[in-house]
Amino acid sequence: MKAAFSRRTFVQSGALFAAACATTKAIPSFAQAAPAAARPVSPVRLGVATYTFRNFTRAQMIGYLKQIDISDINAKDVKDHLPADPELETRALEEYAVAGIKLHAAGAIYFAKDEDADIRNKFEYCKRAGISVIVAGDPTPETLPRMEKFVKEYDIRIAIHNHGPEDKLWPSPLDVLQSLKGTDPRIGCCIDVGHTMRAGTDVVQAIHEVGPRLFNVHMKDLTDSHKKESQVAVGDGIMPIKGIFEALIAVKYNGFVDLEYEVHGDNPMPGVIGSFSYMRGVLAGMGYATRA
Repeated sequence: MKAAFSRRTFVQSGALFAAACATTKAIPSFAQAAPAAARPVSPVRLGVATYTFRNFTRAQMIGYLKQIDISDINAKDVKDHLPADPELETRALEEYAVAGIKLHAAGAIYFAKDEDADIRNKFEYCKRAGISVIVAGDPTPETLPRMEKFVKEYDIRIAIHNHGPEDKLWPSPLDVLQSLKGTDPRIGCCIDVGHTMRAGTDVVQAIHEVGPRLFNVHMKDLTDSHKKESQVAVGDGIMPIKGIFEALIAVKYNGFVDLEYEVHGDNPMPGVIGSFSYMRGVLAGMGYATRA
């Protein structure tokens, strides 16, 4: 616990110091070298997987998003976040637009049936929302050829989500990658960093190997690389956050890093606030301008 606290405190102190340097003349060497306005905007874009707020309504979640200054979401059909019913979905989209919230992905969406009608229904759901990436939870390798047909028709990318050692099909993003050989380049991976670590795969290496097939990232942290139940706020565990960001920048990843905070479902905000504070602190320490 002491080590985790020290890591978070170090990064947050660095971010506060950088901010202070940009607003005072007391330390001119730092202030003149990298004022906040002169720092490049972070190429790592942060968002939220709305499953984080699965116990809260859309209106409540929008309020929380305002608090953490996040306007980009990976939406899921949970509570009333993005209902599958077309009329209710339209209402949700209107409320998001008024609030300045943008949807870049949907999911995880599960493809339990290898049937055209079922798959088309899910692509139509995302088309109505203007979503360009479907985070797919459990398509079988046998279903991929049928899904590929819809990827080509709708020009919507599929990002297969790995689920760790319990997942018999896709424990690691490298298992996903192995099955994508010869498929349309719009079929790729959603790397869940927690599940990837628990599968025994080096997260940073996986990002480099997946490269252009990486369409979404689900961010979380663990205190034990083998235990799903050890999830904590980002920065309080052992996840190599800076290495992950460096790898994403190196492969020119242009998607979002979506916080998926799966613990404390009835009171997620302390962990959510801490996670974004830490990630923004890491990016500030890397020399990038970040949002508040």
